[in-house]
Amino acid sequence: MSKTSQSLQLTEVFTKEHFRQVEAAFQRNFGLPLETCDIRGKEIRSLCSADCRPAFCRRLRQSKMAAQRCKQDRLRSLNISIETGQPYITICHAGIALACTPIMEGDLPLGGVFFGKCLWQPPDKTLEADVQKRLRGLQIYEHEIFETLDQLPVVAARQIHEAAEFLYVLLYQTANLDPQVVRWRRTRSVQQSQISEVIQETKLLDAEDTYPYELECQLIAKVKIGDRTGSREILNSLLGKIMFQHPGNINLLKARLVELLSVLSRAAATGGVDINALLRKNMDYIHKVLTIDTQEDICVWISHALDDFIESVYSSQDAKKMSQLKPAIEFMQYNYSEPLTLADIAKAAHLSVSRLAHLFREQMGVTLVDYLTNVRINHAKRLLLSTEHNCTRICYDVGYNNQSYFTRVFKQITGVTPREFRNQNKRG
Repeated sequence: MSKTSQSLQLTEVFTKEHFRQVEAAFQRNFGLPLETCDIRGKEIRSLCSADCRPAFCRRLRQSKMAAQRCKQDRLRSLNISIETGQPYITICHAGIALACTPIMEGDLPLGGVFFGKCLWQPPDKTLEADVQKRLRGLQIYEHEIFETLDQLPVVAARQIHEAAEFLYVLLYQTANLDPQVVRWRRTRSVQQSQISEVIQETKLLDAEDTYPYELECQLIAKVKIGDRTGSREILNSLLGKIMFQHPGNINLLKARLVELLSVLSRAAATGGVDINALLRKNMDYIHKVLTIDTQEDICVWISHALDDFIESVYSSQDAKKMSQLKPAIEFMQYNYSEPLTLADIAKAAHLSVSRLAHLFREQMGVTLVDYLTNVRINHAKRLLLSTEHNCTRICYDVGYNNQSYFTRVFKQITGVTPREFRNQNKRG
């Protein structure tokens, strides 16, 4: 595609009228000019604010080398924002803030809208030294650069992030662009970051090549109570552990996710969703997973499937009952290290002990005591693998006040004592 046709395509989708509306709202809220570039980083003057290039940038671009660096910065920011599907904020080669919001129509990247060209904090000796270091080797009069540096607006980092999110929503709403692919990439970027953290943690903690069934049980519980945030966190942990155990094996990942669909179906079914509706969903999901070719997109897809299952639970007849259990479950997860009583847990859920116990067994399939025990033992296992704390300290850290009882419960659940578990699983 030629430069002209690409530029025309961008201007057809994001018109002058669209730009004027976006510019007016953005400057009214943040007072910063905008600069639109096509997919090659070429500025489109008709879609730029009159003052989009401050004196600092104009002076800098008098150097051919500096102008080339500016172009490289724009292209790098544009490519990253398109790849991740979200605004990208950075410090440019000259030391000032630069932000880019991608412009995409469906899966077609068209360009980006830049703003920033400002300072995070008022100029001082430290900032001047940093700018001087960055511009070393360029044929520029430093005193002129520092004079124009003082003229740049000062915008706090948090406000720049707020401006980026504001522009993202404003741009897609005003231009009537389809944000689906952008959101998909955005979700993928955040999710892959979380999965990478899990993989790094797993390298340190997990010695056995086993499927994390405990996480699966936690996921079922989160789905049944309609906890979207908690469900996503556990799902990403599951995906990270699967990908750590079988790196690059996309077929095995697909097989694991088909198994996971059954787990989600079971959770939704026990949450009150009609089994026939779930079977139809599963058929559609299995067909879909076979058509996806990358690990990243498979992970995003299963995340969307998770949302779908949770929505089904919400609309089911037992959703109200499950919502009553959510405060009790969260209370146990955050306070497991304390000597909790059933009355403490019931109070957190604003229910009587007998009513909470009945609902918990009915909806979760386990007793309150069994659930709390599993929460404590799971945390004990993590402490055994990630710290050098002795078993006595870990016993107290997870809410027990008797080491013999803790050891007995631990062995009932895992089949080994805490010390044996540490020796068998911890890396040397």
